[in-house]
Amino acid sequence: MLVVENLNVAYKVNRRLKPTLHDVSFSIAPGEVVALVGGSGSGKTTTGHAILGLLSENGHVTGGKIMFRDQVLTELSPKGWRSLRGRAVSLIPQDPTVSLDPLRRVGEQVEDMLSLHSNLDAAQHRQRVYELFETVGFRDVELRYRQYPHELSGGMKQRVLIASAIAGEPDLIIADEPTSGLDATVQKQVLDLISDLCRRSRTAVVLVTHDLGVAADRADQIGVMEHGRLVEVGTPDQIFNSPQHPYTKRLVGAVPSRVAVPVRDVAAVEKREPAITVTDLHKSYGDIEAVAGTSFEVRHGETFSIVGESGSGKSTTARVLLGLTEATSGSVSVLGKDITQLDRRGYRPLRQDIQIVYQNPYSSFDPRFDVFDVVEEPLRAFQPPQLPWKRKKANRDRIVAALEAAALPPSFADLHPAELSGGQRQRVAIARALVVEPKILVLDEPISALDVSVAAQILQLLENLQKERGLTYVFISHDLAVVRAISDHVAVMQNGQIVEQGSADDVFSRPSSPYTQKLLAAIAGQKLVHL
Repeated sequence: MLVVENLNVAYKVNRRLKPTLHDVSFSIAPGEVVALVGGSGSGKTTTGHAILGLLSENGHVTGGKIMFRDQVLTELSPKGWRSLRGRAVSLIPQDPTVSLDPLRRVGEQVEDMLSLHSNLDAAQHRQRVYELFETVGFRDVELRYRQYPHELSGGMKQRVLIASAIAGEPDLIIADEPTSGLDATVQKQVLDLISDLCRRSRTAVVLVTHDLGVAADRADQIGVMEHGRLVEVGTPDQIFNSPQHPYTKRLVGAVPSRVAVPVRDVAAVEKREPAITVTDLHKSYGDIEAVAGTSFEVRHGETFSIVGESGSGKSTTARVLLGLTEATSGSVSVLGKDITQLDRRGYRPLRQDIQIVYQNPYSSFDPRFDVFDVVEEPLRAFQPPQLPWKRKKANRDRIVAALEAAALPPSFADLHPAELSGGQRQRVAIARALVVEPKILVLDEPISALDVSVAAQILQLLENLQKERGLTYVFISHDLAVVRAISDHVAVMQNGQIVEQGSADDVFSRPSSPYTQKLLAAIAGQKLVHL
């Protein structure tokens, strides 16, 4: 159905062409799934956009060709693309929040595709959208049609994008990180939907992903990309059991489910004094009870993970620990102080002892700041006002020490976040948290947006820091494979309550809650255990 032959792409930067893809070649048959995997900047998304004719204005195909059935896509005019795109070839974009118009009902946005590629009247359009919404797993389709994007969860919004992508009954879909950031159960539902589409309609899918577990479970062929080159192509069995290229070997070696789970002395951890004690915590927003009576202890120097689906209450619990949200009732002791009895001023001295690393570091940085200013920001909050040049001179040694602790050279202090990769930005975020020498770090999905090899580096960094500094971690995540690899104890949350908690080994090897069992069954990469 699709043949990509010696594809070369370059981007014009400062009037010069910068090569990005180099002689990329692969093919895909009807009903087949080809996954493109690799690190950030490897060229996998550029490949997908080139197939769809959606390169940015400064992007150009400089060599090779793309054949779709009997058409040469690289020679299509804009008019030719308009007749083809959405009808024969379609896109499921990565971020539904960006891809959906916040001011229009989602049903109307799916109708747009039908208006372009069908001869149905208005009533038939709406009926067809209802059918598409049923296909993607919605129940009350009339309600969903009327809703706006902000009224839907991340998984629901992604289903709307899939409904839009399949509205024209395309032969080929480019799925660009279609489940990035989704919970394991929602991810499984979305991937099951795509797999069912391939099976029923013989739709071919180019799946762009950094999740090797997803690629192993869902792809017929996997293409590994590095620096704009397709360095290896093979079946999941070939890629994971007999990788040939050094880069493929490094990627496979970094998959959490393939990393040997370290033996943790849980008995020794349980003898330590608690750093955090939460007792019968409740947090309500109006009539909605986000946290409904949770209790747990986090001991000094341990990694305590809280897992669950979106809306389970794990992030709200973290916000209470950080003093960013007041508890409705219950008690929360942090380093011996009941923070539910403290106002903002009373909590302030604790802020040096408990810091947070966010999921998306870039959105938590002031875009006007260089790295020095970003890392220095917490220090400034606890220092008296002084002249900037005096303050920077006094703080420089601490900034450099924090960067080095996060495995970054001092020269990074002069760069801006926009000049850094995703992994480097996350290291800057860790440096910012470390600069005030805290005792506790709350890590809110700190690696969910990172490629597997970069994520492995960040996790190793966190483990080293914990050993060197005795840090206590509260790790918020939906990536259960990672949680198993790094945790001493795990709490599983559902609908604001902890339904199961215990040592990582007990929770993962002998889950007692049906909900925990459901979560574990949904983990991507189950096949990796057997490959």
